[in-house]
Amino acid sequence: MVDLKKYYDENELIKLTQELVRIPSHKDVPGREKAVVDYLYKFCRDHDIEAELQPVDGERSNILAYVRGNGTGKTLMFNGHTDTVPPYNMTIDPYAAEIKDGFIWGRGTSDMKGPIASMLIAMLAIKRSGVKLKGDIVFAGVLGEEGQSEGTEALVKSGIKADGCIVGEPSNYEYAIGHRGLEWIEIRVKGKAAHGGVPHLGVNAISKAAKLILRIEERIYPKLAERFNEYMGPSVMNFGRIEGGTQPSTVADFCSIKLDRRYIPGESVESIFKEYQDVIDELKAEDPDFDAELVRMEENFLTLDHLYLMTEPDNPIVLSTRKAIRETIGKEPDITRKRGWTDAALISNFAGIPTVVTGPGNIDYSHTKDERVEIKHLIDYVDIYGKIAMDFCGIE
Repeated sequence: MVDLKKYYDENELIKLTQELVRIPSHKDVPGREKAVVDYLYKFCRDHDIEAELQPVDGERSNILAYVRGNGTGKTLMFNGHTDTVPPYNMTIDPYAAEIKDGFIWGRGTSDMKGPIASMLIAMLAIKRSGVKLKGDIVFAGVLGEEGQSEGTEALVKSGIKADGCIVGEPSNYEYAIGHRGLEWIEIRVKGKAAHGGVPHLGVNAISKAAKLILRIEERIYPKLAERFNEYMGPSVMNFGRIEGGTQPSTVADFCSIKLDRRYIPGESVESIFKEYQDVIDELKAEDPDFDAELVRMEENFLTLDHLYLMTEPDNPIVLSTRKAIRETIGKEPDITRKRGWTDAALISNFAGIPTVVTGPGNIDYSHTKDERVEIKHLIDYVDIYGKIAMDFCGIE
């Protein structure tokens, strides 16, 4: 197999990562990802890599880049998101991309402009090497993953085709073939307002919500404790936010409970909602003053359900990934079972493309006040991504 280290300079990789980090691309920036996508497009064109923009939302676009094979092998997709979370409350300059202690520091270094740089440099090195691939490599730089995954949803709906996909979220030399689905649910508890001096004339929604929370813990928590998947861990939930009432001297006529639900194979959006509805119905039967409704929180998704990811461990893209990481680090890589939700689930479920999550960086640094990525990780992942591509796509 070709040694890609001969076909790129590590400083190219470092510079590309730094330049991407120095371009803000979060939700509060005018144009959001536009400037960073424009930079990526120019980088590809300047290095003779075929590229195109895929309009998604006004001036916001995905970028697609290609290294073509001869058409006889499998097509591999690299997927990485061009947006970041905002840099507020960071303790370092989020856009300096300073090099210190073997790391590049700044917003997006780990999640996930560093991984994007490793993907593109791997493609560039393959192109420079002159190796003849049988299948194509397509890079999809997608927008909005930190929001509603608008970019990957548009990519999926465009009819994108590939035989395997790598999503480059930071993985610390591990890889994920499964992660839980994600659902955000609001429970709106209704009451009746009354003056605090005559509370018996009202129905306190906060008090009713407290009973509901306790009943959910009694009825649903034990069920979740019994559900486990080998590749994604247990089924879990979290009460994330509660608010209600207007002031201390008024009986609360409403209370909102917002929860996060992570689910595994054997569960579905419908079954999840039914479990909570059953608890509500039980309380209604016991208490004629109890009234609550379930609301699916649309902030969590655009139109496609955020289902779980599950790729079979013997799928060719998994085998190529394991082999590449093993050859680079000198030992069998671990499967991570604590991965949060990613765009991999949309690609797998709605485009039908078997997908693995692996990338340079450590997820513990993602979204943090001092985000960073180790330069050695970036270099190693150029090697890993290149090996995955050559093994999966095939060489003449």
